[in-house]
Amino acid sequence: MRVLCSLLVMILALALCGCAVAPSGGVTQEPQATVTVEPTMTAPPPTMTATPRPSATPEPTLTPTASLEALKLSLPEGISLEGVAVGSALESLDLASAGYALEFVPASEANLTLSLRDGTEAIPPDAQLFGWRYYAAVVPFDTVDDLGSMADVYERWTKAAPGALLVDSDTAQVLEALWGPGQPRVVASEELAQALEEDRTALGVVPFEALDPTLKVLSIGARSLFDAALQPADYPLALALILEGPGAQSVGSLLADAVRGWENRDPSRMTSLVMTGVTAMSRLTARQMETYGYEYPALVIGEELSQADITHVSNEVPFIDGCPVDTSEDNLTFCSDYEYWAALEAIGTDIVGLSGNHVNDFGYDGARESISFYRERGIPIYGSGMNVSEACAPMFYEHNGNRLAFVGALAYEPSWAWATDELPGACHYYDHKEALLQRVSELSADPEVDMVLVELQYLETYQPYPTDQQVAEFRELRAAGADVVTGVQSHVPQAWEPYGEDDDNGSGIIVYGLGNLFFDQMWSWETRTALMARHTIYQGRLINSQVLTTVLEDYAQPRWAGADERAEILGRIFGAAPAR
Repeated sequence: MRVLCSLLVMILALALCGCAVAPSGGVTQEPQATVTVEPTMTAPPPTMTATPRPSATPEPTLTPTASLEALKLSLPEGISLEGVAVGSALESLDLASAGYALEFVPASEANLTLSLRDGTEAIPPDAQLFGWRYYAAVVPFDTVDDLGSMADVYERWTKAAPGALLVDSDTAQVLEALWGPGQPRVVASEELAQALEEDRTALGVVPFEALDPTLKVLSIGARSLFDAALQPADYPLALALILEGPGAQSVGSLLADAVRGWENRDPSRMTSLVMTGVTAMSRLTARQMETYGYEYPALVIGEELSQADITHVSNEVPFIDGCPVDTSEDNLTFCSDYEYWAALEAIGTDIVGLSGNHVNDFGYDGARESISFYRERGIPIYGSGMNVSEACAPMFYEHNGNRLAFVGALAYEPSWAWATDELPGACHYYDHKEALLQRVSELSADPEVDMVLVELQYLETYQPYPTDQQVAEFRELRAAGADVVTGVQSHVPQAWEPYGEDDDNGSGIIVYGLGNLFFDQMWSWETRTALMARHTIYQGRLINSQVLTTVLEDYAQPRWAGADERAEILGRIFGAAPAR
């Protein structure tokens, strides 16, 4: 365009001026003025501007984030807690928000390792401890032997000798993680007790929370599994779950929720209850107490019994101030002086059942005096009262969150021992049987009551075998909802009958008779021997009932049975168990 304009200017200039010729004779022509013509610019046609095609909205630029630190974790295969595999539980955790990415790797590639240690092994100080899980070596309830050993448990695991080791699948996985592959016999947890019954050479291992009274727990450590003060170092089947590796303790707090179900034994929810047999500190027992001191009957067994959370006594006779000592053989009118309470205090007595048929031996005034004796000292009683309403009422007791209801009744004579609407005495079972059965059912269904414990003063037979009627009536109470039914009448040891968690009405036990605690019947081996029931209650459920055995000496003082004596006593009562 610019070239075209230049050409037009040149053409126009040539048209406006001629050629200049020099004149002859030297005439000179005046030059013409030069006219400069500015070129006229012609506007070009408008240029068409193309409309751009719309483009997609660009994605926003993400703010760069820090990369996640890899947690390369090795863990035992197959371990499950409360039905959930540990690996799955760990994967469900939100670790990204804490800057970590979890990766399961073989042990050789791991920077963190989840592993098990038993109670005899030291925990590294820089490891994260997630807690302890307790297991028990068990056999059927009616096994005479009490002792086991870790050597036996381990040999059964590795060699299935001298007999099988029975475990459920979850326990098998835990023990394999601890000991390596073994040769256990894996059975369903609900079938384990029956499998042990069928194979008396076998031994079972179960977690603490799976215990019930049908299983006898063998002693395998320095302390009892049911001792609230038990430390893992004293119990080889206490298993620790730990995290090891760099930063284990800081990372461990992030993983804790996934393994919270590992711990299965909380001493703050456990209660030990010892129930004892006939106490009648009179006649020759009273004479020995007057001679050797009021605590004389308790000198041998007192320390053990006082360690129970709840120590029960069934005292058949009234406390009468200044009660005379009558040692005549035919004396059947019993009482105890106030000073004799020292013996019961020395064994740590917490509650007293008063369902005995001697409670009114010193008349109604004597009964009132005795009931007042307990109440003035703040001692909980049941089974007797100032009237029948009080006598038949349950007594409630709570320990470590375990809520217990105790009921006592007299299913025997004499009639003048029975309370009435106006007179004191014991709750007569047969006069109030339907009401008592109904009350037991109501207590069993009450969400504020965890366990119902009924004791009956029944017919005395001096045999280890309960009568057919006794079996029927004790089982009737069990069917009504009683968790523990105890016969407190017997002067000799009688049979026991345990029930498992899968039985009707769940875990429980019937104790047909305990024998004597503090009473002077030295006239036969059977009356000298006696039982105590040490019940362990955990989270409102009976998980164990241990048979304690004693032998009476010197008309007043029981001692613990020796090994051979204990074996004879246990064999006697186990052999007397009624058919189921």
